[in-house]
Amino acid sequence: QVQLVESGGGLVQAGGSLRLSCAASGWTFSSSGMGWFRQAPGKEREFVSFINWSGGSRHYADSVKGRFTISRDNAKNTVYLQMNSLKPEDTAVYYCAVTRSPGITVLPGSYVSWGQGTQVTVSS
Repeated sequence: QVQLVESGGGLVQAGGSLRLSCAASGWTFSSSGMGWFRQAPGKEREFVSFINWSGGSRHYADSVKGRFTISRDNAKNTVYLQMNSLKPEDTAVYYCAVTRSPGITVLPGSYVSWGQGTQVTVSS
């Protein structure tokens, strides 16, 4: 049974940093691409970042490019999202998800399992 558990969210001032983690279990983690999404109140879930199975291919939404970094440790079955220079508009619930797509995908429908989410709140 696939399980994804996010952690690391919290309250931070604008300009600060947070590091999100997503611990995975229930399948061969090292064979799958992983993504981070976020959803703010009243808005649709939006793509944040993708990393392929090896970590050799990464993709970011324009809104976070240059500020966020996705990485993974296949030995620990964990994917990370380092978030720097946070802005109030980054406030959202952040979700990690696993995809069966062989390449980069930003579509929520391409992801087959999701974590429960972790709240990130950035104060101005």
